[in-house]
Parts: sequence; structure tokens; C-alpha cells
Amino acid sequence: MTKTLVSPKDLEAMMAAGDVVVIDTRSPEAYGAGHTPGAVNLHDIFTYLATSTPDGMKELTDKFAAEFGGTGLSGKETAVLCEQSMATGFGQSCRGYFLLKYLGYPNAAILHGGVSAWEAEGLPMSTETPTPTPATFPIDPASASLIADMADVKAALDDPAVTLLDVRDVDEWIGESSSPYGKDFCPRKGRLPGAVWIEWYRVMKPSPAGQVFKTPDELKAEFATVGITPGDKVIVYCFKGARASNTFVALAEAGITDVSIYFGSWNEWSRDPALPIEEGLPFEKALEPAE
Repeated sequence: MTKTLVSPKDLEAMMAAGDVVVIDTRSPEAYGAGHTPGAVNLHDIFTYLATSTPDGMKELTDKFAAEFGGTGLSGKETAVLCEQSMATGFGQSCRGYFLLKYLGYPNAAILHGGVSAWEAEGLPMSTETPTPTPATFPIDPASASLIADMADVKAALDDPAVTLLDVRDVDEWIGESSSPYGKDFCPRKGRLPGAVWIEWYRVMKPSPAGQVFKTPDELKAEFATVGITPGDKVIVYCFKGARASNTFVALAEAGITDVSIYFGSWNEWSRDPALPIEEGLPFEKALEPAE
């Protein structure tokens, strides 16, 4: 079983051994300027906005099964996702990893530290665009529960056994902005009622090659600050499931594995005025004088 986070040297050895498909999730422009040799570009991993309706989930499944198949993934190869660095692409390589896990792909990993870490090791870059041989991508529906839908989140609002974890940037958490796409991109600003918050940057730390994930013990300490420990049931959300995917990986590294992502996230939830949200500053009630 491939480990989730592979180093540049790990990836170099995997590429030499064969049966690996490197998927670069960056923009076509960044990819074209230089990438790991043989990597294919799949930026849709980052840009696609999903909804958690049955039709939305079918569209998501069909789209990415076709796109991953187009990269040459047949089930035999190991997929390794990469972005520029772990903190510059809003978790896009982790989003690709999570989509593969959701589709039930058996062997997937993330280049830890991204292209920046690869370059820091002095490893070669390429500007050649490969032409992969398309394959029939194998879908295993057994992992579909990794995505929580709107009904799951509604049920979790009143279920003390489930922790809703918001990992958005601080301006979104305090209701100043609705999304990274702009303050008013979504019609409402705020939070899921009862959610706890860890800004996604907190699961990483600096290294000479850029941001990398903290150690398992460090991650356990971070999640414990909001009461999340191994064995807890967690639903993670952000704006569209990218930063949440980064945190999904961090939770797994900390041994917290009963985790799903509300992939529609704030982009979906905020657009239905019938759904409850918590508005205003999250600390306002704590500051109110006692009667």
C-alpha cells in the first residue's frame, strides 16, 4: 500500500520503477513553464464546483472517472498528485487525492511539498507535454460515503456525536467574506451552526522547501484544541472541498479516520436561504454581558 505523502526522492524512485502517473493540478500556464518529467496536467481537479444532489454527485463521478482515465489510470498504476507547494494551491493536490479515494482508486499519493520541494532537491524539470494512453478508470462505489451530502450535514447539526469542522480562511470564518473568489461571491456569509474552526494553514509548518504537513503528534495536538481526537466522527467543509481535502489528509495522518467531506461546502450551503447559518462574529455571544 502506497503511503499518502511521498517525498521527492520517493517519487523519483517510483518513476524509475514505472507504473506511476504523476498528475500536476496547477494551472496550464504554471505546468507549461515546467513540471516533473512525464507529469500530466489536470487543473479541473481544482476548479470544478460540485453540488451534493444525486445528479451533482453523478456528474462529479462521471466527469472525474473520465478525466482520470484520460491520464492513463487503470487501477494498476499509482497516482501521485502535486501542486506548487502545500499552501499555495488551496489544497488542490489533496483535492485530487481525495477524489481518487472517493472513486475507490486503490493506489494514490501526494507529492509532499509539491513541485517546490521537487525543485529544492535539484531534481529535473521538463516542459514536454506527454500524451498518455487513455484507460478505463475503475470505479468502486464502496468509498462513496467519503463525501457527505446536504442531508448528512443537516442531520449533523443536531447530532452531538458528529463534529462539523470549518477549515476556511479567517475572513470567511468571521463572516467578513463569503469565499476566496470574492467577498460577495456567495449570497450569504457566516458558518454552519455549531461548527468548530481550525484554519487549514494550521496543519502545516515551514520547511526549507516550503510548507509541509506537521508530524502526526503535532497534528493530534492541533485537532485536540477543538476537541477532535482519534475515534471521533468528523465532517469537514470549506468553500468547495479543496482546503477541506488538505485537512482530510492531516486528520488521517493524526489517526482520525472517521472523516467525510461536505464537498458542496459553503458554495452550496450558502445559496439555499432555507438552510440555517450562524452570522456575525463567532465570539460575539461570549462577549455579551450577563443579564
